[in-house]
Amino acid sequence: MKRSASANWKGTGKDGKGTVSSQSGVLNNTAYSYKSRFEDGTGTNPEELIAAAHSGCFTMKLSFLLSGAGFTPENLDTKATITLDNGAITSSHLELKATVPGLDKAKFAELAEEARTNCPISKLLNTEITLDAELV
Repeated sequence: MKRSASANWKGTGKDGKGTVSSQSGVLNNTAYSYKSRFEDGTGTNPEELIAAAHSGCFTMKLSFLLSGAGFTPENLDTKATITLDNGAITSSHLELKATVPGLDKAKFAELAEEARTNCPISKLLNTEITLDAELV
């Protein structure tokens, strides 16, 4: 399987503007800029897109692990926060709230940790990945 996305940029790094598009069309000339990346401007930015990819990948991986262990999650809600510091992504922090009937806390912690370590985006990121997981 291969997936693709593209970016276009016009102008200088600080004053220019760009767009990103994805193969699926979910992103279609979506704006990004210096302001959307480093200030509070309108549009997306690479770190936000990485956070979306990481939260989605981790959550799906955990769903597969739970199903494989005989549990059906009612709800898995994950937020990923990417930290950019001095020109480098220094961490990705995952916050999970999960509702999984019949699952005990020890098994939940084990499976959440396995998903944190082994989802494809976690394997891709060369940074610290932390997880706060709560079974509700």
